[in-house]
Amino acid sequence: MRKISISNSHLSLSKCAFVLLLLTGITTISCKETFSDLAPTDALSDATAYATPDRVALAVTGVYDAAQTGFYTGGLAAGASRGYPLGAANTELGDNRGEDVIAVPSFYLITYQSTYTVATANNQFYWETLYGLINRANVVIEGVQGAATGGVITPEQALIYEGEARFLRALAHHELLVHYARPYAHTADASHLGVPYRTKAVQGAAAAVEAAAQGRNTVKECYDLLLQDLDFAETNLPATSSTPRLKITRATKGAAIALKTRVYLHQGNWTKVVSEGAKIISGSGTTLTSPIGGYKLTATPEGPFSSNYDNTESMFSIENGAADNGTVNGSISTMYQISPGRALVAISPIIWNDPNWLATDTRRTLLAQNNSRAYFSKKYRDITTLTDANPIIRYSEVLLNVAEATARVSGLTQASIDQLNAVRNRAVTAANQFTVASFATANDLIGAIIKERRIEFLCEGRRWSDIHRLAKDPVFTSNGIPAKVDYTGTTFASWVAASATGYIGARATTAVPYDDYRFVWPIPQTETTSNPVLAAQQNPIY
Repeated sequence: MRKISISNSHLSLSKCAFVLLLLTGITTISCKETFSDLAPTDALSDATAYATPDRVALAVTGVYDAAQTGFYTGGLAAGASRGYPLGAANTELGDNRGEDVIAVPSFYLITYQSTYTVATANNQFYWETLYGLINRANVVIEGVQGAATGGVITPEQALIYEGEARFLRALAHHELLVHYARPYAHTADASHLGVPYRTKAVQGAAAAVEAAAQGRNTVKECYDLLLQDLDFAETNLPATSSTPRLKITRATKGAAIALKTRVYLHQGNWTKVVSEGAKIISGSGTTLTSPIGGYKLTATPEGPFSSNYDNTESMFSIENGAADNGTVNGSISTMYQISPGRALVAISPIIWNDPNWLATDTRRTLLAQNNSRAYFSKKYRDITTLTDANPIIRYSEVLLNVAEATARVSGLTQASIDQLNAVRNRAVTAANQFTVASFATANDLIGAIIKERRIEFLCEGRRWSDIHRLAKDPVFTSNGIPAKVDYTGTTFASWVAASATGYIGARATTAVPYDDYRFVWPIPQTETTSNPVLAAQQNPIY
């Protein structure tokens, strides 16, 4: 387990300030020797964490550690760790907020049925561990800047380290926005409330008091700030790593650009999606590669998962290892896999029976399996030591992000169809591949791209992200949280391969309209208790 040390000066703070410090990561957290070396070391004090180049490197890997496994209900003393926020939880929660999986009672039922409150564990600890990650990033940014000033590391190395921290800070803030705030298009100028965008390290009593009074930035302000972070990351991060594992598990220039295509897609800034995508998409037809980092699709849709630390498609993933993972109660392999996994998240017949997901599509055989009761994902395979990487962004997403944006800007074009086909063709036969004649209008093409996202990223946590960003779309609106299938109301016969009519059974978990307060999560009570400004800015009804 990772070790926590709290200096005596922290103990004189008020209870609320102390809780804030604990939750936002001011306490010194031990770091791994390298991110792929999962044996924890003794905790370093804040005073010595940046005294040598090796210790600076440890502090930076600590930011990745904060992204991978934070504490859960039961607290640090109980050793409760479930892959919060990004080691597994973002995938599991992002899926269960949508309709393309089924929460097998009752592990994710509160999230699945939208019965969360200010005190329910999943949304509470997601907020707390994301802000823990953000504060750890801010501590490291200040630390590496000081180390460069003091001559401990070179200015060039400090910029790389800061780029990594700012990449993770931007990623964390965007995760918060898609769960706790309305989408960018909710108001014409995105002036509605987002989340507090924190750029200062919370270290010491004065900083804790200041942080405890910070309110929510507007959604526009949040997007502007996180794009500044990603621009910085792009400018200063290396194109790749010579070590395959680190190419995937450490932030790179290509990953920063890829994440920008996602963020601009959420903004509805289609031209920026296209221009950012142009930096990392080259080639002709469906043979597309990235000139930065050498990213390309694997030959089959199984590639990013059968070799998830050494493949050409994964642009950034969170590492898990035998000694440090989300445990059997949270790891992605145990949650999604049939026995000996726990099989707590099933593929929904809503997407399994969708006629657009062809019965001959190899993703049905390579990436899914059944236990004679339901179908489940087999993207995550290590049920013994739980080392599966959690995919954050793949090259396939970049291609589909740009395909959608291109169709929205330029209409029914071959370029957009090529980008869609590049992802789809490796799973379907030549007779079923798209041409321009496959679509009557650009909207038909956009609809096909959005459906392809549901198929390609099934059980990767991306469904909620699309429901959120499309909620106010004039054509492709999600209109809120879709109705869902209940596991107890299905039998194995409910799953058929691409039925002509789709799934026609009952959807006992009713839809939640967009205007319903449950479309967004509440700010946790643990936060509003210590921050009166946020208490006054709580999401409505909660």
